[in-house]
Amino acid sequence: MNQVRHVPVMLQRCLDLLAPALAEPGAVVVDCTLGLGGHSEALLSTFPAARLVALDRDQEALRLSGERLAPFGDRATLVHAVYDELPDVLARLGIPRVQGMLFDLGVSSMQLDEAERGFAYAQDSPLDMRMDQSSGVSAAEVLNTYPPGELVRILRAYGEEKQAKRIVSAVVKEREKEPFSNSARLVELIRDALPQAAKRTGGNPAKRTFQALRIEVNGELSVLERAIPAAVKSLAVGGRIAVLSYHSLEDRLVKQVFAAGATNTAPPGLPVVPERYQPRLKLLTRGAELPTEEEIAENRRAAPARLRGAQRIREDAL
Repeated sequence: MNQVRHVPVMLQRCLDLLAPALAEPGAVVVDCTLGLGGHSEALLSTFPAARLVALDRDQEALRLSGERLAPFGDRATLVHAVYDELPDVLARLGIPRVQGMLFDLGVSSMQLDEAERGFAYAQDSPLDMRMDQSSGVSAAEVLNTYPPGELVRILRAYGEEKQAKRIVSAVVKEREKEPFSNSARLVELIRDALPQAAKRTGGNPAKRTFQALRIEVNGELSVLERAIPAAVKSLAVGGRIAVLSYHSLEDRLVKQVFAAGATNTAPPGLPVVPERYQPRLKLLTRGAELPTEEEIAENRRAAPARLRGAQRIREDAL
């Protein structure tokens, strides 16, 4: 396995955010997005008293990470699951509360680097994009079978693609001649469909469409909408959560959950705010933190990253 290609994003900052909660013996930290195990390996090395539970929906990622984390023995428990299944996973393992929680959202290096997975628009590959290749519909099926209106909605909502209508009408015309199977044909179609001005901004013109298809295929936003509140609920008082997002839709969701938890919910005008209305969370980052220029120079995949952290400061009201 090529370790060089996988550089965990904002690693030191994530460790620093979680550190105060993970020093005690018996602390449990959950890596909700194991990937190739870079963050998990660092968590186990940095916090020798902590135990790790790590989730991934990608069987290949679990296999490779299993090899990488084998030296830590039974301190690491790896589970094949999507991160919104977190409450079930913890219940099965008999863990009522955890001290640390890490999410590194987006596509893992391995998925981007292996052409046959179909995530990358820079090389020709089958249009698959499933993070768990054992289930669900592929990106090709989405393109070939979804009604035009639904495709426009997906490109606008998940890719923030202003030219969604143009792209979709070209897709519909083309899929009638021959169904889509590979990424190069889609990239070319997008290039041809866009007006000149739209091609001059923001890198590869296919980027937004590929992002939208990936989010749809993997149900990423609906999974995240369930997962972040569930993760906050699973934190012990004093526990900490760190979330790395890679596009504005993810970051907005995380921001909303953290902001709601950090707000007092008392009706206005109460002289003393009762316990049940007090905030449950304390924000650990001012807004979203960005990677340093040095880190982006070393690892271009860190460029869009946004990091937010929060600490559980009290139990939920009964």
